[in-house]
Amino acid sequence: MRFDEMGLAPEVVQAVKELGYEHPTPIQSMAIPIALEGKDVLGKAQTGTGKTAAFMLPTLQRLRGKEGLRALVLCPTRELAIQVYESGRDYARGSELFVGVLYGGTSVEKDLRGLRAGYDVLVATPGRLIDHLERGNVDLSQLEVLVLDEADRMLDMGFRPQINEVIRRCPKVRQTLFFSATMPNDVKSLAYDILRDPVTVEAAPQKTTADGVDQFVYPVQESKKTELLIKLLQRPGMDSVLVFTRTKFGADRVSGQLGRAGIKVEVMHGDRNMQQRVRALDAFRDGEVQVLVATDVAQRGLDVEGISHVINYDAPQDPEGYVHRVGRTARAGAKGEAITFMSGGEMGDVRAVEFLLGYRLPRVELPGFGFGSATEETIYTPELKQPRGKRSGRMGARSGAALTPEQLQELLNVS
Repeated sequence: MRFDEMGLAPEVVQAVKELGYEHPTPIQSMAIPIALEGKDVLGKAQTGTGKTAAFMLPTLQRLRGKEGLRALVLCPTRELAIQVYESGRDYARGSELFVGVLYGGTSVEKDLRGLRAGYDVLVATPGRLIDHLERGNVDLSQLEVLVLDEADRMLDMGFRPQINEVIRRCPKVRQTLFFSATMPNDVKSLAYDILRDPVTVEAAPQKTTADGVDQFVYPVQESKKTELLIKLLQRPGMDSVLVFTRTKFGADRVSGQLGRAGIKVEVMHGDRNMQQRVRALDAFRDGEVQVLVATDVAQRGLDVEGISHVINYDAPQDPEGYVHRVGRTARAGAKGEAITFMSGGEMGDVRAVEFLLGYRLPRVELPGFGFGSATEETIYTPELKQPRGKRSGRMGARSGAALTPEQLQELLNVS
């Protein structure tokens, strides 16, 4: 199927064509025809599956010839809101529809200038939208389409009260498009509360990482993770490093330890207010700090060019989360490296990732850090043997990318 065979308006098809897209992704093929019929959609889709176009294209089609704020897209983070806004703006080229964005960390006066100019589609984070609703700057009374993007992430970040308030201010008769990467009970409860006879669509989770990512697993004792991290960060080429931890407390602890070691670092997680998160991300993006330590709040919607390395300080408990984390590097055809620390208690998490990917990730065991080869069937030495039955090109890990004995000794001698 092609976009011009889906019943989309010529100007919408033309905008998509100019962006270089001809064939829809699976989630677009399933969701767009349903949305064009005016039905509610319950979609399970990861970042990177094309879900922005899945809800934005039929929404723009519905709003043709209308004026005023008719569509609202709620996003959990500033980063995702900007990404959705930019895509929506590109899709709306050739039409007379205006797409705007609201998120925390910017001046209210700047927001007001855009709101006064008039938006047809508004992309917003819940907190900033509530602020403007309470000030009387946004009127949702004429809304026809409500989109919740990454609903699970919004609930994880504690936005349920804000979502409820937004829904209370929306017309009861509307189309609702609801997308979430996962469907735990709280997400299902929210979906059942706000959707009317939805059609469920599900895109297969992304199971591959970019070809430009070299991936390695470092077996390491839990108590020595920070020591190993510091040594790795002192290697040449570790210019822009995103470090993932499992918990907010862990992110604060690791960033504090790195700071005391003289490494320029910022931290980003759900307990940091928007101003702190904006400052941290801007410092990382501008190269003012070498390392950004984050929880999975940054695994989706964070688009920073030039991230050289992603380090999973804690192995992800959700195998699909590994793909999202690793996807922060090697973007737009660049090269990158992904390193996952694996303590004895995390072997199951790593094997779950490997099961999802369909291949074994190469191990690099450093003397004095590993927990002993007896705990796993095979531990790859720094010379890094090729995984059985797997070509390095598909995995993205090149056999020549492993540490040589000389490089290993240099690493271990770093003070």
